[in-house]
Amino acid sequence: MWIANHWKEYEVIDCSDGEKLERWGSYLLVRPDPQVIWGTPKAHKGWENRNAHYHRSKKGGGEWEFFDLPEQWDLHYGSFTFHLKPFRFKHTGLFPEQAVNWDWFGEKIRQAGRPIKVLNLFAYTGGASLAAAAAGASVTHVDASKGMVTWAKENAIASGLSDAPIRWIVDDCVKFTEREIRRGSRYDAIIMDPPSYGRGPKGEIWKIEDKIYPLIQLCTSLLSDTPLFFLVNSYTTGLQPAVLAYMLGSALGKLGGNVEAQEIGLPVSSNGLVLPCGASGRWEQ
Repeated sequence: MWIANHWKEYEVIDCSDGEKLERWGSYLLVRPDPQVIWGTPKAHKGWENRNAHYHRSKKGGGEWEFFDLPEQWDLHYGSFTFHLKPFRFKHTGLFPEQAVNWDWFGEKIRQAGRPIKVLNLFAYTGGASLAAAAAGASVTHVDASKGMVTWAKENAIASGLSDAPIRWIVDDCVKFTEREIRRGSRYDAIIMDPPSYGRGPKGEIWKIEDKIYPLIQLCTSLLSDTPLFFLVNSYTTGLQPAVLAYMLGSALGKLGGNVEAQEIGLPVSSNGLVLPCGASGRWEQ
């Protein structure tokens, strides 16, 4: 398992009965987590002294219960500053477990010894884009949500990367990829973090089981003659690490290189165990 264990301002404190207790800077949040199928005593006082609690509805979705939480606050990882705020579907605008991937490809970019162009698809609030740009890459950041792209720009400014070579694109990721192929664009590295299900700006339906492999295949046409890496993240049940490895190996095997896939996780500070948080597949030259 690849573990994001370098956070100083974030931690998973405890997890039990379908929920996790987290510290986000100065604030304690309780949020649901489908991986937490065990029930252990909730001894940490933070369970009661939380600043906000997201309650899952049995009918789907849910809602926040607030006790003492600002509308927005900041969290830092190294030189990066992320603006956080509670919004729909329990999220805060950041997936801390992805830091293990930021560290990995940031080092690859720094050691490449040449200019690196990165395409970041389904780029959300920009964690991967900031990490790639800070390492010296030029980045094309693509997300179908205008609000998410605006949020990512704000994170870049807060992180001192306002002048970094990041191209911000609001577009359907598949259609953008198809246009880039027609334009003859090429990238040395591709990152994608596709949702399980979603809709594009014009109602295009995205279902990961049907769409992810064709998109990986499509993206191979965008790779340069000397590609550096290809990273795929998944939070979808059923897309296990071995599935990600098989897809990357099948689509990129002709290029040589190495494929590896693992669960990604976060350490739980109260007991020294690790909470699984999805999976990542990496191809590297």
